[in-house]
Amino acid sequence: MAALLGRRLRRGATSSAVVAAAVAVLAASQAPGVAPPRADNASRERSIGTRDATTPPDGSATGDSPHYTDLPPLNTPNKPGTSIDLPIVTGPAAAGIPASVLSAYKRAEQSIRSTDPGCNLPWQLLAGIGKVESGQASGGRVDANGTTLTSILGPALNGVGFANISDTDGGAYDGDKLHDRAVGPMQFIPSTWATWGQDANSDGKKDPNNIYDAAQATGLYLCAGGRNLALKADLDRAVLSYNRSREYLNTVLSWFEFYQRGTHQVPDGTGVLPADHSNGPTGRNLSPSKPTTPVPAKTPTPKPNPSTPPPANPTKPATPKPNPPEPTTPAPTKPTTPKPSPPPPARLPAERVAKLADSGTGTLEAIAGTAFAARPTVLALDASGRPVSKLTVRFEIVGATDSHFAGGATTVTVTTGAQGKVVSPVVRAGEQAGAFTVRASVAGRKLAAVDFAATVTARRADTLLSDSRELSATTGTDFADRILVTATLDGAPATSVDLNAAVLTSGTDGPQPATKGPYFKDANGDPVRKLNGLKTNEKGLLTLPCLFADGEAGTFVLRLTTPGGGTTDVFLKVTDPQPEFTPSPTESTDTSPSPSASPAS
Repeated sequence: MAALLGRRLRRGATSSAVVAAAVAVLAASQAPGVAPPRADNASRERSIGTRDATTPPDGSATGDSPHYTDLPPLNTPNKPGTSIDLPIVTGPAAAGIPASVLSAYKRAEQSIRSTDPGCNLPWQLLAGIGKVESGQASGGRVDANGTTLTSILGPALNGVGFANISDTDGGAYDGDKLHDRAVGPMQFIPSTWATWGQDANSDGKKDPNNIYDAAQATGLYLCAGGRNLALKADLDRAVLSYNRSREYLNTVLSWFEFYQRGTHQVPDGTGVLPADHSNGPTGRNLSPSKPTTPVPAKTPTPKPNPSTPPPANPTKPATPKPNPPEPTTPAPTKPTTPKPSPPPPARLPAERVAKLADSGTGTLEAIAGTAFAARPTVLALDASGRPVSKLTVRFEIVGATDSHFAGGATTVTVTTGAQGKVVSPVVRAGEQAGAFTVRASVAGRKLAAVDFAATVTARRADTLLSDSRELSATTGTDFADRILVTATLDGAPATSVDLNAAVLTSGTDGPQPATKGPYFKDANGDPVRKLNGLKTNEKGLLTLPCLFADGEAGTFVLRLTTPGGGTTDVFLKVTDPQPEFTPSPTESTDTSPSPSASPAS
């Protein structure tokens, strides 16, 4: 919550009597303000007043820290058709917002509407919260970069009259190593800033004391959860998520609608701050013009005339009438020259870029397991065609693929160089062959992306060799030898190459898929005559499963192929078994002469 330069109404004062009194005071003041900081600058960290300790401590951006309860001025009748009882007021005291603060609110609205248009964030809502939290960064006391000149700190959230939130940042933001304090013009507690902090002015720091960083963070916080702030229910929920107090909601919405009716820019450091309610409204701002007070005329003292005789009655001397004082002219008041408003910071690269374009990427094609030679390259251009540097570009691999960037990442971000060009990291092809997309887009901005088509081809081998050109077996047996295949590409071992094997007939019409003859066995032991998806090892070698012969005799061909074009054939000869020789039972082995034969006489 904003620094309270003097005390203010407690958040718990919500009764009708107190509200009525507050309105009466504000109506009388016309321009609520606070006393300026001490001239000796003895304390650069200004604390704020007490708050309602019954509000739960967790779950809000500010830790439900105290806040200003001043309402908008009540000067003129309402404009017809307004939703709440608010006046139409103009002039610096009522509606002026310091230049840098107003610029920060409008930049945050523009940035978030480009990345989350469905939120419908109005900058006037940021102005309402900034008014209630810090009196618009203590009346715009910021430097040229939008950082507050003095720290704006809430009280220590130690449970004494406030929430109890132990230190979460080691005192880095709030200087308190025991308890957290709300910090900066939008009063983030350190734990919330750790999640939502932004670097909206591109100075390399996420600083809660910088109005550009804080306004951007507030807008994102209000839009969280897919809220549509054009809907009253979402608007109320968003404000209550910032500080869970119904009085806080009503006060912020009062200023929100007040600013919607019109506002204007005032120089930094001259904004009106909330009133000091302990001594009544002061109507002073941080940089008042000191009026020159007229010097009163000195009355001359009459001198006695020695030529005049003394009066007859010395006890009653004549009292001469003093001469009337000469009229004096008040010293002229030297006009105060307003401090020139600093120029708004340069637009962020994500706000300036109008399109991404391919910058001569070339064909994205690689063999499985190898790196793509080409790399996606894009050029970031603004609306006039000039390059946009320092833009964060996201490269993302899209599609059913196992290809990736270095380290296995599928999404990386890279920043454009001085010429607006950015090159993606090297893409490495996975083992899965097929097509996918590399997409380049602007991080944090809904802008047309550039898609690059990429293709992964299967590993290849241009030569296949087997250790056997011919195998033989008899029907009903297995082939005794198993075939060893060597795959090479350009003479080097081809690792992880897909290899297919098929048993074919060797007829006069050429090889045809065989339905009988040699076969392999599948996992269930059933015969198969075709195998796909076999892979060579790291040395390019593959030993085929065992082959079996059924009852069909003949000559067959085992054809081995690979997607890269390598092919080799192995001939398979299957013969019937040879029959064993058995003598006939009628055949005789007796060689003695026949008894009918007689010797010669």
